[in-house]
Amino acid sequence: MAFGITRKELRQWQEAVARGEISFLTHYWQDSRFQGATSVTKVGSSDVDRLKRWGEKYGLNPDWIDYKANYPHFDLFPPFQKEILEQEGYSDHIERFNL
Repeated sequence: MAFGITRKELRQWQEAVARGEISFLTHYWQDSRFQGATSVTKVGSSDVDRLKRWGEKYGLNPDWIDYKANYPHFDLFPPFQKEILEQEGYSDHIERFNL
């Protein structure tokens, strides 16, 4: 379940993904399968080849792409989440979600 984002932020992410851009969305999140993770960053693009190339830069396996809901994306969790956000210049996500 997602927390800490607005509908507008979600819509903007969905629109950017649909245009084929590489788009980032971080939100609070709870899932008992991922102990210690309080947030997730979704990095998506409808241009799946572009998304795969982006993931290769960080050693992400293309099999990890989630195709659910017509918004292909990687789910980033600690420790990769913060490292990738730093390298991509998303310090605002790091600060906002206390990473």
